[in-house]
Amino acid sequence: MTSSSSREVIVEADGGSRGNPGPAGYGAVVLDPLTGETLAEAAEYIGVATNNVAEYKGLVAGLKAARSLFPDATVHVRMDSKLVVEQMSGRWKIKHPDMKPLAAEAGRVFPAGRVRYEWIPRERNKHADRLANEAMDAGKRGRQWEPSDSTAALDTAAARNAATLPPAPSGPPGDAAAGAARARAALATGAGTAGDLGPGRTGTGSGAWPGTVAPPTAQDDGLFAAEEALAAPASGDFEAQAGALAPTGHAARTHALETATAPAAAPTETTGPAADRPATTGPATTGPGDAGSAAVPAAAGSAPAPAAPPASVTTAAPGQGWSAGPDMSAPATFVLLRHGETALTPEKRFSGSGGTDPELSAAGLRQAEAVAEALAARGTIQEIVSSPLTRCRQTAAAVAGRLGLDVRVEQGLRETDFGAWEGLTFGEVRERHPEDLDAWLASPKAAPTGGGESFATVARRVAATRDRLTAAYAGRTVLLVTHVTPIKTLIRLALGAPPESLFRMELSAASISAVAYYADGNASVRLLNDTSHLR
Repeated sequence: MTSSSSREVIVEADGGSRGNPGPAGYGAVVLDPLTGETLAEAAEYIGVATNNVAEYKGLVAGLKAARSLFPDATVHVRMDSKLVVEQMSGRWKIKHPDMKPLAAEAGRVFPAGRVRYEWIPRERNKHADRLANEAMDAGKRGRQWEPSDSTAALDTAAARNAATLPPAPSGPPGDAAAGAARARAALATGAGTAGDLGPGRTGTGSGAWPGTVAPPTAQDDGLFAAEEALAAPASGDFEAQAGALAPTGHAARTHALETATAPAAAPTETTGPAADRPATTGPATTGPGDAGSAAVPAAAGSAPAPAAPPASVTTAAPGQGWSAGPDMSAPATFVLLRHGETALTPEKRFSGSGGTDPELSAAGLRQAEAVAEALAARGTIQEIVSSPLTRCRQTAAAVAGRLGLDVRVEQGLRETDFGAWEGLTFGEVRERHPEDLDAWLASPKAAPTGGGESFATVARRVAATRDRLTAAYAGRTVLLVTHVTPIKTLIRLALGAPPESLFRMELSAASISAVAYYADGNASVRLLNDTSHLR
């Protein structure tokens, strides 16, 4: 047997906070570097804390677990927090007062020469991430995590096994044309119905989206604009200029049947008492249809359908264009509301889910009341779903108060975590982290400094959230109160547009957009950046 003096072990650690700060927990696992065998696990619910505090506590717990097994071992720490890895490696200074004692504690567990640190992508840190989420789930139930209740090791092993299987055949996720063509081909050949869209795509009944779809591939990439600082890097103004992207063929009118490989978000929660709900039917009449929606049938009570599409579309081969006939059932219509202004909005500062969670400013509160009045006048909203961040919940509460509806909180609608860039302007990031910023602008897979989320990761999260919500609210009109990145992601995927189209959309605070999702895989963008209610 190998002696502890020559033994090397791997420690993987992670931490999370649902709110940042919010209910937090950490997870850590000690692994055999040769076999991958789990040697020890640790997890704990730590109450209200930030992501970084939870990550550091996970590191300390993992190191202590390794020391209890092999006091003289050398340790290879792997984490997806670039902040912790860089600080513990001595390359970044530790300035935050909450981080300094935790970093010092971690440094005392083993002599510095016996510990080395490596940053790994989040998808390679799933075991520790699962433990952290188990700890937070236990805390939500008023309990602490118990090793006997954990399935993290089993789930991680199952994921590794699944990764060895050949991928399911599919077009690139985000390719709206490919997704809708598959659905229409199944309908045209009689191979499926609204509740059965072919192999691996089972529905939940009439008007429902498929319950199971092929996982996304690495091609599901795109650049998405930042929350308060939306991107035209060439001009130095990180607020995208208004612009239009002409639809190409039927791809601009269809919807991708994809889902995410990331874990599903926590179940939605309901806030506030519900009053009697007005009886409403059909999609929201939030504005005129766009030029790319000519072939979408008019729902009951809506304006007559525009002229038929060009012959080049209607005469396409089976499985292309509209040859199989569009879906005629009522769509799930998402009215997309960006929250009102915060103090960071006019300064165009990065403000995602990893920062201070600012409240609405006085101007933002006035905007929320104005949009509430406008939506009440339209009278089409049947449900309200909000991002968990304070600015969205405040905006949603203003609308809910006027409409007498509950607000359901959906974790998948939160904004991008911008890591160490939170609160900074684009210029400040350029000055402090030029290389990281260049990498981030060049690739959607690059994460912000300090372990934030890449835009490719956010795209998968938003697509998975969309699929859950379209299944849950088939045939209904739902107000989604969210942020710049999720809204632009939904619009881009609905249009089947290329990633660079995100830089050609204006999305103002408290603006309204709308997308209708049909059961056959088609989507219709009905409105973008309506701010008429603010004038």
